[in-house]
Amino acid sequence: MNRLRFPALRVALNSGRITLIAGLMLTFQGCATPPTDPDALAAFNEANDPLEPMNRQIFAFNEFADAYLIRPLAEGYVAVVPTPARHSLRNFLNNLHSPVIFANDLLQAEFKRAGTTLGRMLVNSTIGVGGLFDVGGDIGLPYHDEDFGQTLAVWGVGEGPYLVLPVLGPSNPRDTVGIVADGFIDPMNMYLENTNRSYLTYVRAAIDGIDKRAQVIDVLDDIKRTSLDFYATIRSLYRQRRIDEINNGEPTPGTVAPSYMSEKDKGVKPAMSPASESVSEKSSSL
Repeated sequence: MNRLRFPALRVALNSGRITLIAGLMLTFQGCATPPTDPDALAAFNEANDPLEPMNRQIFAFNEFADAYLIRPLAEGYVAVVPTPARHSLRNFLNNLHSPVIFANDLLQAEFKRAGTTLGRMLVNSTIGVGGLFDVGGDIGLPYHDEDFGQTLAVWGVGEGPYLVLPVLGPSNPRDTVGIVADGFIDPMNMYLENTNRSYLTYVRAAIDGIDKRAQVIDVLDDIKRTSLDFYATIRSLYRQRRIDEINNGEPTPGTVAPSYMSEKDKGVKPAMSPASESVSEKSSSL
């Protein structure tokens, strides 16, 4: 099989490992038994976490990896790299991700947001020196994120049960498929695969993960310190945040926007269909 004829194949196969993990999680033992008490059953269904025993084990593994590897790397990154340089790197990574955001904007028929994404990409890639400087944001083209998991939600696909993926953290089957799809359509992944530099895909992902972890060091510390059950708190925050992202910051009818949302997060336009599903906290650590 000619690699050049199928530049995205290895990307899809590598990303597909995540889907395999999710599939195994659904088949392994460790499912929680639904309670018989009506109130307890209602809480069980609301949590949407039938795999909780196994999810908690993976969560514990992720906590161990974070304590001894990911957090130290994030702290070192903050200590060594000056704030302006971190911002420029974040801008650069966001700009690299713009084609994926643009594609998902179009798939959701969010044409105004697609225009904003395209404008940002063009301006930041040129005047912004390859995305190092967020010129688009300065001229009224704010950054927003979209992924194929959100697109599937807009199309009416259910989230499925709550999942905790190794290293990647909170997810669900729908968002796991979204991760694979976004990796497959990412032009940078295709380019790196086509030029025998696919290892840089992992370097890029690692840098992005460390930067995102660095942004929430204090936030996660506060949540952990004030939570009676850190696992359950993260699960709740993740699902709330995912609903917010799917709805583009607009509260679901009959609800109130989460209090942690900033004004700039609150609203562009509701999603095309109601989505009372899950959502990813910007940091993969949540």
